Amino acid sequence: MKKRRVLIFDEKGLKAFAKHLKTIRQKKGFTQEELAYQSGLSLSQIARIETFRINPTLSTIFTIARTLKVPLYELFHFDLP
Repeated sequence: MKKRRVLIFDEKGLKAFAKHLKTIRQKKGFTQEELAYQSGLSLSQIARIETFRINPTLSTIFTIARTLKVPLYELFHFDLP
């Protein structure tokens, strides 16, 4: 019997990441709209990341880090619940 693939959606982890990302974005002086425009991502994608409705890909996170001009590790420098 084949095992079903289980999708992982760590709501607590994504919520912590979202809160941290929003703090960094605001400290850098970006609105969601500006981050979306400058990164080439959609505004809805940024909003869904910050409200922990989606699990962003690594490529998306790389793009956000480059746009905010922060080292990648800074986006993950928070306590994981």
